Amino acid sequence: MLGMIVFRTLSMFVTLAIISAIVFFLISLPPGDFAESVALSRSINGEPVTPEDIQIMRERLHLNEPLLDRYIWWIKGILTEGDFGMSFRYMTPVTDLIGERMGLTALLLVLTLFITYIIAIPVGVFSAIYQYSLPDYIVTFLGYLGLAIPNFLMALVLLYFSTVVLGIEGVGSVFSPEYQNAVWSFGKVIDLLLHLWVPAIVLGLAGTAGGIRVIRATMLDELNKLYVTAARARGVPERRVIWKYPVRIALNPVISTLGWNLRDLASGAPVVAIVLNLPDIGPLFFQALLDQDMFLAGTLVLFLTSLTVVGTFLSDLLLAWFDPRIRKGVVK
Repeated sequence: MLGMIVFRTLSMFVTLAIISAIVFFLISLPPGDFAESVALSRSINGEPVTPEDIQIMRERLHLNEPLLDRYIWWIKGILTEGDFGMSFRYMTPVTDLIGERMGLTALLLVLTLFITYIIAIPVGVFSAIYQYSLPDYIVTFLGYLGLAIPNFLMALVLLYFSTVVLGIEGVGSVFSPEYQNAVWSFGKVIDLLLHLWVPAIVLGLAGTAGGIRVIRATMLDELNKLYVTAARARGVPERRVIWKYPVRIALNPVISTLGWNLRDLASGAPVVAIVLNLPDIGPLFFQALLDQDMFLAGTLVLFLTSLTVVGTFLSDLLLAWFDPRIRKGVVK
């Protein structure tokens, strides 16, 4: 077990190092750079921009230096000082820009994961136990519907529903107007949760629908095995038969895909944040890509891809803790 943890930890850091190089070079692939983006924006606004101005901006931002040198400088700052560079557009350290929005992003991801699993696990088990019943058909239909509806469309639907039907003010933000500048209190926390349930449901919709299908399929496979039949024949209570073994095994695919779920949630968050006007890293990431703000965009892409690596590492640890067969090497 300890050897597995050490090996996975080392491989995780190696993978992150490779990802950082790929991310930095991919950000640099589109033609042009931040200086040309600024020049185009100024030209659209009627401001005169000369080639000399663009050249001065490139020299000031070190955009004339070779790409490899810029990458080495960037990764050296990350490893030695935790410095992810300076945002070209905002002329602010990248860590400060992301730090201002990371709290809301992390809270939204945790809330979404909680909603996803708290719905997917019991509903998937229920659907498998009552296979081919009316509730099973309803769950199946809703599952396919959840997988088919795009996130941005569901965001607009829930935005209208919460505003018009439920009468919640300021849904397209984090707080209601009366709590916008208020000090933290119990009422402000409740107001925050009332505003976060819409993006949490939107982000977790596809994951919940997929989780229900996976748990249902695995449960159906386990319920037909001999150990379940033998347990019932010995008179073991049905609830214990279901939750003691089949459910635990059915959770393995869900736990093993935790990294993918984190990646899918984080990659879908920018679109939902733009639609709902949420002040998390989504709009910041989108604008950084448009501006070719290399250090900011590279750091955000590195963060999003790191969620998959770290999430997969956590999945391995949870599987080893949850399933004794994996700890003892019976299942690899």
